[in-house]
Amino acid sequence: MKLIVLYGPPAVGKLTIAKELSRRTGYKIFHNHLTIDLVESIFTWGTKDFNNLVSKYRLELIEAAAARNVNLVFTIVYAGISDDQFIKEVVKRVKKHRGKVCFIRLLCSKKELIKRVKRPSRKNFGKIKNLKKLKGLMQKHNLFSTMPYANNITIDNTKLSPKQTARKIKKHFRL
Repeated sequence: MKLIVLYGPPAVGKLTIAKELSRRTGYKIFHNHLTIDLVESIFTWGTKDFNNLVSKYRLELIEAAAARNVNLVFTIVYAGISDDQFIKEVVKRVKKHRGKVCFIRLLCSKKELIKRVKRPSRKNFGKIKNLKKLKGLMQKHNLFSTMPYANNITIDNTKLSPKQTARKIKKHFRL
């Protein structure tokens, strides 16, 4: 099993690129807002129950996919040190089933992020849709940090199409 982890700040294009990568590889998409939106329908964002359940569901689904050799593209906003324990657990559960985790940090210019955060496509999920919330999140967390794993690349997609970005990922990791 291969788990492709697309991470970066909100509006960088994780889901758009995940869809293109899925189209090119046949990998299933595990979009982070699937669990966020599910749990937020019952528990308030950021509460202990909310955070515990989001992590629990993500880990269980990723491990079940690894156990059954289902390749995934997983999207996440990585908030630095506060997410490290979760990421370590993801890696542990995938490796337990002899799987491999590949990390792709997506970046784009702040000017481009500002344009993208306002796009209508962001309304489909409970995503950040305005500049004020994006700036607040960026002040609170280092959303541009790199996950501390060797199997990790960075792609600046400011001037790349989703197709070009997916091609780079597919080629680099030989998917």
